[in-house]
Amino acid sequence: MIPSVLPTYNRAPLNFVKGEGSWLIEADGRRFLDLGAGIAVNALGHAHPKLVEALTTQAQNLWHVSNLYHIPQQQALADKLVDNSFADTVFFTNSGTESCELAVKMARKYHFEKGNPDKVEILTFAGSFHGRSSAGIAAAGSEKMTKGFGPLLPGFKHLPWGDHEALTAAIDDTTAAILIEPVQGEGGIRPLPDQCLKGLRDLCDEHGILLILDEVQCGVGRTGKLFAHEWAGVTPDIMMVAKGIGGGFPLGAVLATEEAAFGMTAGTHGSTYGGNPLGCAVGCAVIDAVADESFLSEVNRKAGLLRQKLEGLVASHPDVFEEVRGTGLMLGLKCKAANIDVVNAGYDAEVITVPAADNVIRLLPALNLTEADIEAALERLSAAATSVAA
Repeated sequence: MIPSVLPTYNRAPLNFVKGEGSWLIEADGRRFLDLGAGIAVNALGHAHPKLVEALTTQAQNLWHVSNLYHIPQQQALADKLVDNSFADTVFFTNSGTESCELAVKMARKYHFEKGNPDKVEILTFAGSFHGRSSAGIAAAGSEKMTKGFGPLLPGFKHLPWGDHEALTAAIDDTTAAILIEPVQGEGGIRPLPDQCLKGLRDLCDEHGILLILDEVQCGVGRTGKLFAHEWAGVTPDIMMVAKGIGGGFPLGAVLATEEAAFGMTAGTHGSTYGGNPLGCAVGCAVIDAVADESFLSEVNRKAGLLRQKLEGLVASHPDVFEEVRGTGLMLGLKCKAANIDVVNAGYDAEVITVPAADNVIRLLPALNLTEADIEAALERLSAAATSVAA
């Protein structure tokens, strides 16, 4: 008999009832160190006082009016994002998946309105993840994502990761855009080298196509800058954002230059809930905290400390771990043992990690984790590794 909740998840036997900073409290009272942060969502940890205040204050005034009217909180958050990024304009969504849908539409509409209706194809890369909508799974193209869900949305060309010759050869008169994650998350924590991102920007400029960056997982301070592409010193034309931007409240956005958004006029796109007063009030509080240079400096300092200790963990458990990969507080442990065994052993050791492709476990902690949290993380990860090795 099918359960009342559709069984599309293999859920761990855990029931969390409260969160405090980097910690989750199970119904039976156990305290788990959360190194997953809701898959890079809880950027400021659980129940951060400023986010609680922003949400409760707004909830006492106004929850929802729809985008038929001006929403002051939405305008405030859009202004903050424009002031702190490459973008000239922002559209708010509820998720990264919805951001992908708009990014695809925006790129194709741009070329259509510029008199090039045949420029519809978007180049994507093996190992990518862009959500689970029709456009998202078609963009990723993997059998795991697409099997049984055909016919797939056309207009995507899938390329090997890191194959420059294949990328150059794939560009033709139908190419509209290149879509890529600066750091692959689901794909196994694979950062795109800065020089490659610079090369993509040059390639797009040379051929008159748009660069779309998916920063749903790697954005909002996760790599030690507000957005990951800043490390390479380049800017995209369109960028997808979600996860961390709401600090745990469902919120996403598409940021774009005025030129890239050329075709998106009144009536071309919409969202009932996107940019609602509750989500944007919380988003303003998140950006106020995370965009601060002193906060980002601390992210980088703690990321360096955590990575150093993880390198020691790998050296201490060579039969379980192979290497540390990633950047900032978007880190992965490439495993020699089955990664799901390490994740499950972590549950026994009361530490939360997240599995990914390429036999990797992801470490995506709250950006404001403490040094004490880092020490606890290494103790519990080491205990999990010892259990796996045994």
